Amino acid sequence: MRRTTRRTIHGRPLLAALAGLLALTLTVPAAVADPDGDTPSQAEVDAAEDAAHDAERDVAAVQADLVMANQSLQDASVEAAQASEAYNAARWKLQQAKKAAAAADARADSAAKGLETQEASYNEMLAATYELSPDLTAMSKVVTEDGTTSMVDSANTVYNINASMGDITARYEAARTVADITADEADDAHDDAADLAADAETARRTAEQQEQAALSRATSVAAQKDDLIAELADLQDISVSLASERQSALERAAQERAARAAQAAQEEQDPVVPAADPTTATDPSDEPASADDPATTPAPDPQPDPEPSPDPQPAPEPAPAPDPTPPPSSSGAQRAIDFARAQIGEPYRWAAAGPNAWDCSGLTMKAWQSGGTYLPHYSVGQYGASTPIRSSQLKPGDLVFWGSSSSPSSIYHVALYVGNGQMIHAPRTGRDVTQESMYYWIPPNFFARP
Repeated sequence: MRRTTRRTIHGRPLLAALAGLLALTLTVPAAVADPDGDTPSQAEVDAAEDAAHDAERDVAAVQADLVMANQSLQDASVEAAQASEAYNAARWKLQQAKKAAAAADARADSAAKGLETQEASYNEMLAATYELSPDLTAMSKVVTEDGTTSMVDSANTVYNINASMGDITARYEAARTVADITADEADDAHDDAADLAADAETARRTAEQQEQAALSRATSVAAQKDDLIAELADLQDISVSLASERQSALERAAQERAARAAQAAQEEQDPVVPAADPTTATDPSDEPASADDPATTPAPDPQPDPEPSPDPQPAPEPAPAPDPTPPPSSSGAQRAIDFARAQIGEPYRWAAAGPNAWDCSGLTMKAWQSGGTYLPHYSVGQYGASTPIRSSQLKPGDLVFWGSSSSPSSIYHVALYVGNGQMIHAPRTGRDVTQESMYYWIPPNFFARP
């Protein structure tokens, strides 16, 4: 059965020649056979059409492979970022443990000195007691030799000595207990620091391995994409440079569509408007009821004014509840942005915090440090040290975070928001510090104000 559908691909030399042959065939009487066999048969025509259709499918397949290559690169960069921030977390915890150990040492040293003082008093008391013991044991002579009054005075002396001995003994025992406890705490703190140092070393090796894996993946993906672009150029019968430009344009368009979709989804999930400026708006629930609205007319006052004035003075509006989210420090935020912007073009390096290379949390830490706010070199720690906000509340200087789940503990990347949907960040190995849309990549899912 003859096919009724014709498929064409423009610009293919083989099909152009085939078209010429078909035109020639139409000029030859059907009864005249081609003695040389150059006239294509219907099977050959159908085969050429199928080849053209296969080529069309191949273009789509190559483009799908390019998408997968980009996804592979993204996955590798996320894994490397997670490992890098895990190392930053381990370093931060180790720093905290070292501080705790130093503080425990200080407490133990203070307790040891206190014990030395109490021990000296205790030893002096023992020596004095030993020296007084002959007089104390001779009290049996007091009554007969000195009378009742002398006996009472001597008894009081003995009582006071015993009370003093008890106080000194109690202080010594307390000091010894405190010294023992603080010494144990210091030992435990050093043990914890040692364990965390081992954890940090393990995290460092893991981060190095993931970084090398990401570099290897990036190199492999780059070579794979070069091959795919060349294949695409061949299938489309265009130059490699033109195929590369077209593919880049397609990827940019896809990123922009994804960014718009992500932003729309974010806004849909976060419909609550930012807290209103207390000087311009109030909560409707705080507005006084209108006397003209029967649905909101308040119950009559138990002692109503029998002659209300025609234009009663409305009750003063209650002060609106303050927004629990602190406003960003305009000067601090601007200094943070200025600092980050000055680093644009400098390379990414994991665990780096300047002066000439950065990782994501190292850049935001130093940026806000220049703005007068301390943040740890650790993205989860930066979120914890800041005030969580909604995406609709973002202001220049706020922090934008990426996490692998809905838990803040999964955060692995952070950027500095600069306004108009833009951010400055240190993306990953192979990409320098840059300013770009915060939706260029995976949509962020955490936001906070230092």
